[in-house]
Amino acid sequence: QVQLVESGGGLVQAGGSLRLSCAASGRTFSTYGMGWFRQAPGKEREFVAAIRRSGAITYYADSVKGRFTISRDNAKNTVYLQMNSLKPEDTAVYYCAADLGSGVLTHIRAYEYWGQGTQVTVSS
Repeated sequence: QVQLVESGGGLVQAGGSLRLSCAASGRTFSTYGMGWFRQAPGKEREFVAAIRRSGAITYYADSVKGRFTISRDNAKNTVYLQMNSLKPEDTAVYYCAADLGSGVLTHIRAYEYWGQGTQVTVSS
């Protein structure tokens, strides 16, 4: 079992920044890939960013490339999502997720465990 707890969401003006954190527990953190997804009202949950076990390889959705950065600290069992130049269309509940297998990290079905989500609201 893996437990994931997100934090860092909030209300920010367009052009601002937020840093999301996801603390993991229950299994050796460095053995699984991590991802961030988001879900806006009335829309499906979508991929945002992912990072492999060592942190050496990352993936981003085209909509956030160049603005968001995913990173991980395996010593702290935490994955981060630094979000810069935020836009109103980034407004959503953001979820972190853990992939204990070797799935394709850009695919939602690769992930076995999910956090409860944290709200990000970007005002125009």
